[in-house]
Order: sequence, then structure tokens, then C-alpha cells
Amino acid sequence: MNTMMGNMKREKIVWLSFLPAIHVRGLTTTARVEMLRHLARRNDVFLVGPHPTIKDRLGNSDIHVTTIPIKNPTMISRLVFNFILFFFFPFYSIILRPDFIITTPDGTIFGLFSTLLLKTFLGDRGFKVVLDIRTTPIGTRTRVHFPFQFHFTVSMASKMFDGMTIITSMMKKEICQKFGIDPNSVGIWPVGALPTLFDPERWASEGNILREKLGVLNKFIVLYHGVFSSNRGLIETANAFQLVKHKHQDIVLFLLGRGPIVPYLKKLVQEKELQNNVIIHDAVDYLDVPKYITMCDVEIVPLPNISFWRHQCPLKLLECLAMKKVAIITDIPAHREIVGDKKCGVYISSIDPSEIANAVTYVYENRSKLEEWGATGREIITSKYNWENAAKDLENYLSSLQRTRIK
Repeated sequence: MNTMMGNMKREKIVWLSFLPAIHVRGLTTTARVEMLRHLARRNDVFLVGPHPTIKDRLGNSDIHVTTIPIKNPTMISRLVFNFILFFFFPFYSIILRPDFIITTPDGTIFGLFSTLLLKTFLGDRGFKVVLDIRTTPIGTRTRVHFPFQFHFTVSMASKMFDGMTIITSMMKKEICQKFGIDPNSVGIWPVGALPTLFDPERWASEGNILREKLGVLNKFIVLYHGVFSSNRGLIETANAFQLVKHKHQDIVLFLLGRGPIVPYLKKLVQEKELQNNVIIHDAVDYLDVPKYITMCDVEIVPLPNISFWRHQCPLKLLECLAMKKVAIITDIPAHREIVGDKKCGVYISSIDPSEIANAVTYVYENRSKLEEWGATGREIITSKYNWENAAKDLENYLSSLQRTRIK
């Protein structure tokens, strides 16, 4: 078998996922959307699930979308989705005759039972089924917890599916050890940044325009962009700026995004009188994110050293590096794997506010060197962390699948 699907006939790849319509406009779908787009360059790609508005994100791509009408991510909607899938998907598979079906541990597994029975009936003439894992469930600060759905899905996939793909080598090791899976049967495809979208030359003129519009023209801006949740170090970062403001009044923390802790952050800003030092801005369209990265002086990715983040591949860090920006990052394996010892990353050993404040002060006092330091980040993205490479990694893995299931 050839080592790359690009040298073979166009394969039919079905991506099955429970991702309700209310989420498809957010940044959480970026990895899935970009992988689908790049796979569609050399394959026939089909997306199945409750994704009516994802067509806006896909644009004029050749991806075929089949919508199962589910609106809200409740337990009942998941049951309904799986019930529909149980009866619909086998007929869909018979008519389409896909080569590969890729699914995720997000609410599709029960609906796949009937399709797995069909696969058993078809034998060697049938399709290959692959489980793709992007994250492990959030646990405590010291160990991983696997909720029932995730544990059941991975256990079942290890016995009944043909393959499994994971986001990083570190997470692969973790999953394989936990579930007794042969590492040789598991593939890896990391996320990537879009070098054409996150191109500092393309957005060079936008930075000062946006700064003036937002009233921060003469400020030193530390940017965070993404989801606002309690396990991302944002509260500690906001607290750090109470220390920063006593040294440098012109340093501003710019929080771009939305999430459950927005009310708490706004209250914290008021109580600690940080209105001039912390700006909370609502999320923007994904295509506008590079403008905000261009506007900033440095980015901060303060993910704590917990199991959920330790073995990840943070997309926000990749986007920052693609824009030649220096990032303040926690010293966790996920960040070390990407940045290593390059100057584009300034490490902090913890999310203690005093340590964050010291790092912010350090980059501020070395602001004349930031352009030089940030250039190395772009090299990391163009050489390794881009979507074309990620798609080829997945294609190579699919091509290598043997008749035996994962073990």
C-alpha cells in the first residue's frame, strides 16, 4: 500500500461528530474545520452531525454536509441524536460506501452500534472506523479522571474499531497506558495554524488602526485570546496585573473571547480597580483574530499544569507564533514540545500572580528585542505545525491501517 493517500485514488472519508449548532461558529471547531478542508483537497469528504451553520465556516469547500437536526447539547438531545443515528447511519453507509469513518468521543458512539454490525457483516469489503481523540476529560490538578462516556468510548474503540488517532505523542502515551492499547496501532495528527491567515505581513497595517479604535494606542498590550474558563489561568493573570500596574501603568491585559467566568472577571476588575489595566473584549470572528494578535506586543498562554493541558497542542499558542509574537507560557510539556528553548517563549514555572507579573515586567523591559525573538516562532509553524502537514499525517495513518483492529 502506498504511504500517502495523495498518491492513491480519492478516498471517501466520513467525519461523524456531535457538535450542536450553537458551537459551530466558535473557535472550538477550528481544528475540525481546517482538517476537513485540507482532506477535501485530495479526498471526498463528508461531514455528518447537527451542523447546519457550519457551512458558513466551510465556505466554498467541496465538503458534503449532512445535517441531523439537533439544536442544544443536552443529555436528551444526545439520546435523540444517537437514536436517529442508529437507524440512519447504516443506510447512509450502504449508499455512500465510504472507505473510512472517523468519529469522536463526543456523543456518537451509541448510534454507531448498528453501523459496526454492518461493518462486521461486510468484512474485508467494508470500511475502516477510526476514533479521533483531541482532548482527555478535565481532571484534578494531580491526576486524570475519565468520565464514563469517554472511558466507555475508548474501551469500545480499542476492541471494535480499526484505528485511533490522537493529538500529541504525549497524549498517545497516556491513553495507551491507561487503556492497554498497542502504541504502534495509534496515529498522531497535531493541530496547526494557518500560515496564510496568520501572516504578520498581511496584517501589518492593521495593528495601529485597531489600537487607535480601541483607545490603547500608546499601551504595551499583553493579549489572551480564547475561551474564558476557570482552569486556564485567567483569574491568576488578572490578579497579576494588580502587581504590574504599580510598576508600569502603560501595560494592559487584553482578554479576547468569552466563557463562563466573564462575570467573575468583570467583578474582579472592578473590585481591584483594574479598569485601566485589564480590558475584557467579546469574541470576534475567527478571520479577525489575526488583527488582534498584530495589535498586541506579546501574548500570554497561562495554562496550568493539570492533566487536561499537560499533553495538549494549544492552537492559540501556534497562532501567536505564526504571527511572530513572543508568548508568555507555563512550563508544561505541551508548551515545551512546541517551543523548546526558542526565544519566542518566555516560561513561567507556575500561574502564581507574582510570577506572571515578573514575566510581564521582563518582556516589557526587553520590548526592543521582541521582534527579533518572535521571528523564531514563525519558523516553528511553517516547518511543522501547519494544517497541510497535519492532513498528510492523518492521510498516511489511514493508508497504513491494516485489516486487524487496534490492540
